[in-house]
Amino acid sequence: MAFANISDIIATTIQSRSRKIADNVTKNNALLAVLNQRGNIRTISGGSSILEEISFAENGNAGFYSGYDTLPTSPADVISASEFTIKQLACPVIISGLEQLQNAGKEQFIDLMEARVAVAESTMSNKLAGSIYGDGTGSGGKEITGLNSAVSATPATGTYGGIDRATFAFWRNKVADVKDASATTGAGAITNSLNALWGSLVRGSDRPDLIVMDTVMWGNYMQELQAQQRFTNAEVGKSGFVTLKYMDADVVLDGGIGGFCPAKTAFMLNTKYISLRPHADRNMVALNPAKRYAVNQDSEIQILAWAGNMTCRGAQFQGRLTDTRA
Repeated sequence: MAFANISDIIATTIQSRSRKIADNVTKNNALLAVLNQRGNIRTISGGSSILEEISFAENGNAGFYSGYDTLPTSPADVISASEFTIKQLACPVIISGLEQLQNAGKEQFIDLMEARVAVAESTMSNKLAGSIYGDGTGSGGKEITGLNSAVSATPATGTYGGIDRATFAFWRNKVADVKDASATTGAGAITNSLNALWGSLVRGSDRPDLIVMDTVMWGNYMQELQAQQRFTNAEVGKSGFVTLKYMDADVVLDGGIGGFCPAKTAFMLNTKYISLRPHADRNMVALNPAKRYAVNQDSEIQILAWAGNMTCRGAQFQGRLTDTRA
């Protein structure tokens, strides 16, 4: 039997599915789903790093005046940028020559490759979703600079996005601990902690719009709400996530089986200032050349790849709530 079309079947199978992978990734993570809805998944086209412009101070030239008063015209250095390195993720899909011989007929090849690409798709989705909660140090510093860095448990120390948090207070997120509230309030400690944290993150119309919780925090919060009326959000809920409303922010469980949110933790996020920045040519696509052959093995390899990072341009609008109660 001739197998001249096997490589084409493998390539077209991956190409047809890879267009769907990026969308499936957003559906696998509540934060990414909201970022996608807000249009905050913004591709980059090149460059050695990813820059996010930041306005970190007011213009000192502004002020009231009368008549012919002289107006100040001093240069105002009020714009900077956070900088993020480009991280890469890949998953090779391999078929051996023996497997090609053992699977006769076009349909059998399609079934085999569909299954393997589906596994690669879910694997990459999980890797990316998990990395969203990392601090960029995983896999030897090759993973995404995620929420553990953007919304740090120790926001007055370390460098994030190339900016020293010990020096620049505007680049520090807020933190709170349910234990501090429970000492005086007992029941309703999580709600009271959310209230206090929320108040520290509001600036005019800027306020958090997403709260992600792990299983423990979610369960304890649900107990506090048992006697209260609860509201869900259809937009986030239709993506498959269980949601509640706190103020006008979506509260989402990102725990359960295979959840990646850190234990006893909730992230109170203003997603206006958070983006996922994939490279336009590496957003869950097959690498070129489409056909790769091992030089010392009877096998063919297709590589699905992603490159980019998660970025932030407003760390002071993000909050982290932990629960260190025994």
